[in-house]
Amino acid sequence: MDQYYWGVDLGGTKIECAIIERCTDKCVVRERIATESDQGYAHILNQIKLLIDRCAEQLGQRPLAIGFGTPGTLDPRYGVMKNCNSTALNGKPLDKDLSQLLDTQVVLANDANCFALAEAHFGAAKRVKPNAEVVFGIIMGTGVGSGIVVNGKGLYGCHGIAGEWGHNVIEPNGALCYCGQSGCLETVISGKGLERFYFEQSGVELSLPEIVARTADDEHAQATMARMSHYFGIAAAQIINVLDPDVIVIGGGVGNIDALYQHAQQAILPHLFNGELNTQIVKPDLGDSAGVFGAAALVK
Repeated sequence: MDQYYWGVDLGGTKIECAIIERCTDKCVVRERIATESDQGYAHILNQIKLLIDRCAEQLGQRPLAIGFGTPGTLDPRYGVMKNCNSTALNGKPLDKDLSQLLDTQVVLANDANCFALAEAHFGAAKRVKPNAEVVFGIIMGTGVGSGIVVNGKGLYGCHGIAGEWGHNVIEPNGALCYCGQSGCLETVISGKGLERFYFEQSGVELSLPEIVARTADDEHAQATMARMSHYFGIAAAQIINVLDPDVIVIGGGVGNIDALYQHAQQAILPHLFNGELNTQIVKPDLGDSAGVFGAAALVK
């Protein structure tokens, strides 16, 4: 068994690598490099190799396996990437190409799954309930995504889309989503969705932090926060009714809003198939480290 496990967070602007000592869970090497994704797929691969070579030189050995967090999903049927906002990756057999280029085993998962894995293995979920059977990790920011961890392992599903919580319709005939549906959860409780609702009510364009700051004395900000809590409660209850997670960890800009946690109990309970809510709903511990640590957990 390798003494270390390696993780790479492949983002649109940066690629980050972390090497973690297996016996202590301590990060011993951490480096990042620009992705330069506008230069195409082959260039992205070369940047990854450059980063791995640098980290291997620092450590004094090469990896037996590397986990990669990606901005999309590897289609389990066709073996190519899909739904990547770094569009140069779409349609490419990324795992096979990386394995050949780096001469090592490669495991891929999308960024939301890596977030969930990181918080389950190293972060908030491990802290509040170390023996958690099911952890549901949510990223609520510009969009809405999530990942599912069961007994320490990511759950990916038949189509590779397990955890696509943000693309369930919560508001029929609502705003058009980029996925082609109308009224997806992502269009309602994402940062952009909340900003759009505030503008529709007030006629004023504000950022989400500005809306939150006005909550005390702005009826439109109050309505925006109430809408967020209401729809989060419905959608979270649906997840709890199906998966019954021990812990829900909420990352992203919307996940920083205290009202989300203050009103979670009263928002979820009316829709829950249970008389009380015991699932713990918490903020993440790892911040922007979650992606790369979650990638490493893929090969832990």
